[in-house]
Amino acid sequence: MSTSKTILITGAGSGFGEGTAIGLAKLGHKVIAGVQISPQVTALRKKVEEFGLQQNLRVEKLNILDTYDVKNALKWDIDVLFSNAGIGESGPVFEIPVELVRRNFETNVFAPLELAQQYVAKWIRANKPGKIVFTSSMGGLFTPSGYGIYVSTKHALEAFAEALSDELKPYNIKIQTVNPGAYLTGYNETMADNAFRWLDDDKNFTKRADTKANFDSLLGTPQGRLDPKEMIDAMIEIVPSDTGKFRNVVPQFVEDMLKEHQLKAWENTI
Repeated sequence: MSTSKTILITGAGSGFGEGTAIGLAKLGHKVIAGVQISPQVTALRKKVEEFGLQQNLRVEKLNILDTYDVKNALKWDIDVLFSNAGIGESGPVFEIPVELVRRNFETNVFAPLELAQQYVAKWIRANKPGKIVFTSSMGGLFTPSGYGIYVSTKHALEAFAEALSDELKPYNIKIQTVNPGAYLTGYNETMADNAFRWLDDDKNFTKRADTKANFDSLLGTPQGRLDPKEMIDAMIEIVPSDTGKFRNVVPQFVEDMLKEHQLKAWENTI
């Protein structure tokens, strides 16, 4: 890349966030990897040393739900916010405890929005251009059974990202989303496991075995276990770029599937 940028990545303690942080630092960008908990700080700092990236990649504790972490993060002078942190709750919408729904929205919608608002205000006051990239999901554009709560947070993210994209053009602040398919980072598998914390065959209409079979049908195929390197490589290219599409679905076959699904949705019947 000809122009080095300072990029803050939330949720950089594992998966896409960690891989993208390392990849961007290798390209010469100045990266701040925000991780949720202190053990992730130590683990990632060790990797930074192993890769010899101490000049370009610094690791900081940034739990986006922690007001003190966020207040500290707002001191940093950045060009790009890669808003990647998130969690996922699974299970039938008609039975999932609403407390878990609220928690999922707090992490995936309200906290990212609040952080984005504060960086936007900082950039506008400084008359500085900026960019925010949100990690959405293929699930931000359709709703598979068993994942309705998680993907509803990504539907919400898609909506406010699209509005922000239009609202912030006068201030030269760019907005993008990245929409990963079912990559094998451990995130989807952990999300599927979450339903079994509360599903009880003696209390719930939905049985645990049926839920497991549904998740296995989605995540147990090659299309549900994609190599995350493909998505990380795409993020490394998209995040610092000054141009590109607003929405970025990877891989292509998932984009094609989503477009077909959205067309068919007009013909759905009850």
